[in-house]
Amino acid sequence: MWMIPGQNQSWVSEFILLGFSSDPTTNSILFTVFLLIYLSSVMGNGLIIMLICMDTQLHTPMYFFLCILSLLDVCYVTTTMPQMLVHLLAKSQTISFVGCWLQMYVFGALATTESTFFVVMAYDRYVAICYPLHYTVILNWGLCIWLAAGTWICGFFFSLLHTFFTMSLPYCGSNRVSHYFCDSPSVRSLACMDTHVIEMVDRVLSVFLVVTPVSLIVTSYILIAKAILKIKSTQASCKAFSTCASHLTVVTFFYGPASYIYMKPNSSYSPERDKKISLFYNAFTALLNPVVYSLRNKDIKRAFLKVMGHGSMD
Repeated sequence: MWMIPGQNQSWVSEFILLGFSSDPTTNSILFTVFLLIYLSSVMGNGLIIMLICMDTQLHTPMYFFLCILSLLDVCYVTTTMPQMLVHLLAKSQTISFVGCWLQMYVFGALATTESTFFVVMAYDRYVAICYPLHYTVILNWGLCIWLAAGTWICGFFFSLLHTFFTMSLPYCGSNRVSHYFCDSPSVRSLACMDTHVIEMVDRVLSVFLVVTPVSLIVTSYILIAKAILKIKSTQASCKAFSTCASHLTVVTFFYGPASYIYMKPNSSYSPERDKKISLFYNAFTALLNPVVYSLRNKDIKRAFLKVMGHGSMD
């Protein structure tokens, strides 16, 4: 805290992230668990990025998008997990006001980018299954790069609005954030003014950034399902469905918890429940992606065997 000259009111210059527990033994156990999750996420997604970059047979739009998703997940989980790990062992759990602002902005930007990027991946599957003969013509490399860049630009732009609405509020009371990172609803609850209008604007942004992508993804898969049902070959239809199953699994684990956190009524806000649920779309989704895509993907397995010396790279 620091004092404004001539006033009796103190203003927050740093926040205290309460995390999950204040018990040292519990924190030691949590540190081990979350460290394993973080390392597995980084190494798993890093492996996918390396394999796709090294194997020329994986230089296709689908694997280009998968590579971008893995990069997003590495950045996404690194925004929150390392600091949480330090706070689990350190005596101080403070984060500066600027540090909190930056963490909230980068986390929101990456989350929004990933949210919109799932739409791009759904479009990729739609073109591949509904227009297989024109796949490489429609999804040429120029369009792929523009789609990927567009999601990043949208993510960092909308996150700037989202973060600005929260961090421009006056914070002059408690600075104890009941979360393991600077999450917007948790920080905003500490503001010493009526936040109803800002919460409404923030809710509109959140609904737009969740409902719009989900609607586009659902539409894509309805069209995909219709195309699959027209395939006479059972083997071909199963293969087409398999290419979509991995994407649908990851999308469900990401949008489910995120929708609950950012679209629920303010009256149902529960710090303890929310920070546990946020682990699903923050930590576990990043861990799930490489598991889902590597175990279900023959091309990734083949590329891995080549790297391990059981074949030659193209």
